[in-house]
Amino acid sequence: MRVHLGSDHAGLELKDHLMTWLVDHGYEAVDHGPFVYDALDDYPCFCLRAAEGVAADRAEGLDSLGVVIGGSGNGEQIAANKVEGIRCALAWSEETATLAREHNDANVVSVGGRMHPVDDMTRFVEVFLTTPFSEDERHVRRIGQLTTYDESGELPPLPESALRGPGSEASPDDADA
Repeated sequence: MRVHLGSDHAGLELKDHLMTWLVDHGYEAVDHGPFVYDALDDYPCFCLRAAEGVAADRAEGLDSLGVVIGGSGNGEQIAANKVEGIRCALAWSEETATLAREHNDANVVSVGGRMHPVDDMTRFVEVFLTTPFSEDERHVRRIGQLTTYDESGELPPLPESALRGPGSEASPDDADA
């Protein structure tokens, strides 16, 4: 599996660590930078390239995921999600890394280089890379709604429960519907 990485200065140390870890664990790691510490660098130029790499690989049918890293991971996640076809999730625990793959079929994970010890963040990335998408119908349906919105701007229809309005109580029969 190919793994694209991008960060900023706050994630540089973790990115460099992950490059070695990935190669040692049989992954093909692609480093989109930065390559030197620069306290004034901007994460979008590196994280967008990593996300673009994942999107391009997947468009060609290749098995590819991505990791973006910053101080908190928030901006990096936002940047990666700007790339068409990318679903980037912020992981701050093994559980959030697992659910990002199982429920959201995320193809990029974002972690905060200043939020956790390196061993913990390495584990979050490992869990993300090794967890498959569940293929549950409800998750496929939800991802489909997001894809439709991305492509057309069309909002998903509201469920019946939302159409009743505030204060209306659902009857016991509604639970079976």
